[in-house]
Amino acid sequence: MSDQLTFLNPDTLFKPPGYTQVVEANTPGRVVFIAGQLGQTTDGKLAGAPGDFRAQAEQAMVNLEAALAAVGGSIEHVVKITNYLVDIKHLPLFREVRDAHFRSPPPASTTMAISALAREGALFEIEAIAVLPPR
Repeated sequence: MSDQLTFLNPDTLFKPPGYTQVVEANTPGRVVFIAGQLGQTTDGKLAGAPGDFRAQAEQAMVNLEAALAAVGGSIEHVVKITNYLVDIKHLPLFREVRDAHFRSPPPASTTMAISALAREGALFEIEAIAVLPPR
């Protein structure tokens, strides 16, 4: 599948740390859209102690990987992520967690600081687009 994906950081754009500016999928494969994943465990509780950003971010990544596995995919199939942080001060922690899960080349990425998420106490959410081989 990787031969059908092109990851580009064109010279005409800033070369970002930890993500790719442009990802092209030239494939008859399956495009999978994954809804925002919070740092919730399977019992619906937020991971870690209240306010533990790292625990929630790690759990959100585990949840993303589980969603991908449900369609026969893995983190390597992700071409785009959108990340929501309730406080931009967590950006360095987010980058550590992201970089531990995503290999090179990293997906295209957008990260935003927002005032709140739909779940009280949630500090982080990630959504993704993945391209998988045809069934």
